[in-house]
Amino acid sequence: MTDQTAGAGKVLFITGASMGIGAAVARHAAQAGYRVVLTARSLGKLEALAAELGADNALALKVDVTEWAELEVAVQATLQKFGQLDAAFTNAGFTAGTGKYASGDPTPDEWRDMILTNVLGAALTARATLPEIVKAKGHFFLVGSVAGRVANPGPYSATKWAISGMGDSIRKEVSGQGVRVTIVEPGRVDTEFWRNGKPDAQFLHEDDVARAVMYALTQPDHVAINELLIRPTLQEV
Repeated sequence: MTDQTAGAGKVLFITGASMGIGAAVARHAAQAGYRVVLTARSLGKLEALAAELGADNALALKVDVTEWAELEVAVQATLQKFGQLDAAFTNAGFTAGTGKYASGDPTPDEWRDMILTNVLGAALTARATLPEIVKAKGHFFLVGSVAGRVANPGPYSATKWAISGMGDSIRKEVSGQGVRVTIVEPGRVDTEFWRNGKPDAQFLHEDDVARAVMYALTQPDHVAINELLIRPTLQEV
């Protein structure tokens, strides 16, 4: 059970919050007392989640993380509603590729969209949110993957290697200003993409990752958990 006083009114900005890990982190953070900003490219699921969490504690915003102007507007809307921005969970991303670790044969345009979302989107989110996070001496999260530790077929793995490098670069830039940076690297999470008849024990669940995020987020200010590599017990790679 998450400590309901851990957040104490702090504000967590989440990209890719409409489902999956992003939505799970929003629920756990709200339970811990955080106010949450929920962003994604479509509003429907965000608005339902915001209603679940309470209008005073959640703000739903349509944001494409590859569009700088939309991120700027979202940060300003956050400050207008809550007056502060203490942490960001940079989660927006998707997979497209070929080979054993991806499905189908995406077009070059689909590859482009994935690389822009997974890499440029994370970088732009950092640029948009870090000025306020520095003021708050807060916390910045990037969602990588086990695929950023091992070289898998397809470009998705390359995007997650980029996240690993970006996270350490940001850490070196802002740690001296009291900001903590954490890269979260999940293994297989229980989704239709991975299941394919495999047993439950080969998967993480969204709440497993969210609990790990909250562990890092709620450490004392002098403790920085820089990397969380999380595999299901039966995952070999």
